[in-house]
Amino acid sequence: MPHKQTGFSLLEILIAFSILALSLGILLKIFSSGVNAAQVAEEYTVAVQIAESLIAETGVTAPLQPGENSGVELQKYQWLMSVTPYTLDFANVTRKKTDAETAEASISLFKVRVVVTWGDDNRQFELAKLKLAAVI
Repeated sequence: MPHKQTGFSLLEILIAFSILALSLGILLKIFSSGVNAAQVAEEYTVAVQIAESLIAETGVTAPLQPGENSGVELQKYQWLMSVTPYTLDFANVTRKKTDAETAEASISLFKVRVVVTWGDDNRQFELAKLKLAAVI
């Protein structure tokens, strides 16, 4: 009676392990890049929240005046806020002035710009908004 071979040969097992190692390497790279992307997205979310809170607080805690201010949040995010007067150009608009417009203006328009920077590669997020303020 001839003896039939059962099971796998050494060569088949080595090829299977090579394919498994290659597949696991690719999967590990995919998962690590996904984790990195999630971390970057979280950092951008924090930067947006910092910029929005700084703009929301501007003109509330202190009168809105032209100038620059800077600081650090969470020991990681550096921010720079600038407030500049903003003028609208109505040169091409022709219409009748209202009583409120003929009276002396008691409000001014300001552009509030916040730049948040973080990380070793200097990632940056910028947010700007126009705000009205009473002239003092």
